[in-house]
Amino acid sequence: MKTMTLPNTTLEVSDIILGLMRIEPLSDEGIRSLVGAARDSGINFFDHADVYGGKPHQCERRFGEAVTFSTEERAAVTIQSKVGIRSGFWDYSKEHILESVDKSLAALQTEYLDILLLHRPDALVEPDEVAAAFDTLLAAGKVRNFGVSNHTPGQVELLKRSVTQPLIVNQVQLSITHAPLIAAGMAANMAGLDQSIDRDNGILDYCRLNDITLQAWSPFQKGFFDGVFLGDRETYAELNDVIDQLAKSYDVPPAAIAVAWITRHPAHMQVVLGTTNVEHLRDSAAGSDVPLTREEWYRLFTAAGHILP
Repeated sequence: MKTMTLPNTTLEVSDIILGLMRIEPLSDEGIRSLVGAARDSGINFFDHADVYGGKPHQCERRFGEAVTFSTEERAAVTIQSKVGIRSGFWDYSKEHILESVDKSLAALQTEYLDILLLHRPDALVEPDEVAAAFDTLLAAGKVRNFGVSNHTPGQVELLKRSVTQPLIVNQVQLSITHAPLIAAGMAANMAGLDQSIDRDNGILDYCRLNDITLQAWSPFQKGFFDGVFLGDRETYAELNDVIDQLAKSYDVPPAAIAVAWITRHPAHMQVVLGTTNVEHLRDSAAGSDVPLTREEWYRLFTAAGHILP
């Protein structure tokens, strides 16, 4: 498992993250087995959000009930959560951020979050309130680092007018087939080509220029929760052929190739795996160690339907 030091931090983290949004129905033993398999695979990063589960903080609570870390074990892992999504609206008021983090800490049964992310852009965000909340959380030792999720460069810059802490992470949707943040730049300035449309205002280049680590969620999704592309030969026959060929060549499962396509990128992205299946977790995590060549990376890119002008 490859690791990296997150820029502007001392956090040494795996490039694969275990996402916990689906653990609510698991038994305590099932959660412990999943977390144990992740640790055995070299994963030391766990991703939560206050909204995950049937009610607020439910998945965090299930994790906290099932998994007990010693002081030494807690120091060896990174726990990240998110705030801002409420029922029918977004809320980045200082009051809500502080209240939600307190509830996350209680649910997770931990004294601090290593990273707190703003979950989705809020049209009514007031950066001064966010900054005040972050200052309070940092001073109290409740949150050590901060970031965002699904934010454009302009939205990050707006926050930075008030927020003094580095925003170290931007978690975004990315897979071989859902890759506008990469594909648009490959076809820039081509009139009439949908791929050339910049849908995110240059997130990839902005994050690389500003030492913000991209975290890729839904690494197997065809689109926005449209199902997985692995094994879908009706829509992605050529892509699956290439994936299977490379999987055989590297002696890894197909899921590992899909993950390797993301971890191969020089932006040093992390991949969030949201599975609760231990076998699928291990298969996918194996992608961290697959050193795709440039030619192989581009074969996957074009087999997914993206254009090289």
